[in-house]
Amino acid sequence: MGKITYKRLRGSLNMRQRLLLATLKSTPILIEDIHADDTLPGLRPHEISLLRLFEKLTDDCHIEINETGTKLKYKPGIIVGGSNLVHDCGVSRAIGYFLEPLILLGLFARKPLYIILKGITNDAKDPSVDTFRSTTFPMLKRFGVPSEGLKLEIKSRGVSPHGGGEVHLTVPTVQQLTATMWIDEGMVKRIRGEAFTTRVSVQLGNEMIYAARGIFNRLLPDVYIASDYRKRSEAGNSPGYGISLIAETTSGCCISADSTVSYPRGEEEDDIEGEDKKELIPAADFGEQIASVLLEEIEKGGVVDSTHQGLLFLLCALCPKDVSKVRVGKLSPYGIETLRQIKDFLDVQFVIKPDPSTGTVILKCWGSGMKNLSRKTS
Repeated sequence: MGKITYKRLRGSLNMRQRLLLATLKSTPILIEDIHADDTLPGLRPHEISLLRLFEKLTDDCHIEINETGTKLKYKPGIIVGGSNLVHDCGVSRAIGYFLEPLILLGLFARKPLYIILKGITNDAKDPSVDTFRSTTFPMLKRFGVPSEGLKLEIKSRGVSPHGGGEVHLTVPTVQQLTATMWIDEGMVKRIRGEAFTTRVSVQLGNEMIYAARGIFNRLLPDVYIASDYRKRSEAGNSPGYGISLIAETTSGCCISADSTVSYPRGEEEDDIEGEDKKELIPAADFGEQIASVLLEEIEKGGVVDSTHQGLLFLLCALCPKDVSKVRVGKLSPYGIETLRQIKDFLDVQFVIKPDPSTGTVILKCWGSGMKNLSRKTS
């Protein structure tokens, strides 16, 4: 066996995208100076967990980490997929952090993917599992991913700090994606959503729904927000509440916004006294706040919200050698970094053209021709 040539990278920025693209392209990478300047240098728990997840999905994957965790050698394996897989995502990042790369790997695996993920289902940092189900999945269908076999079941919810949630994910395989011309954002025709509560009063969920409806009903009549009240084993290990909202447009676009409020618990809560005790945002105010965030996302324009820009660009770049053209609002920092990683790993460059009349941006690219790469033999 010949000597392996590693693509050399530095720093911890975009670790998730680097590992994903390296795996899809079967490119060995060497990353140095990972969180090197931090008080606690080295790989974070969620980054190690992501590596272990990739290890479960692939065959002949090799991971080597130095003692301080600041240097990583990663040689991707063949993407196998499979069923009866279980992964504990931990509690340093939500399950949403793992879902984006997991879905893309699943699409290009040898076998359809069925996996149980445990951890935090909803938090304020990563997209919620509700958003993946209501917004991300319809987006995948635009690229030729069949709806049959694409499924996400929320068996139990879990919020920070202690998680306890569980979801079951099923992803079908594809021979290749389908290039898309997706520039018509349409007009908002209805609002849908779901408010959840775990180990707190159901009334908090009702207050979020009532407040959010108060914002939307001034603008359009078709508004429905469901309530998901969880208790006992389905409520995870920490109390909290949150809301996920989706604007559906006349052209089939889904624009989303979501977030979660969670409490400290037990000794953590008892240790916070007097004025230092954390003031949590009231449920009604929180419902109004997330409704306003959704309106801001709609105002930005584009066929996806800012959270989904990165995934949209990845899907375009992974298409066959054909032209894809999409419209987004103002480019998000995550979207910009994704474009850089795509250029670096896939050698796909987007033509970016601002549309002054709408304040949006139109991006066009020639796909990388991703097809059956997981079936390569070593």
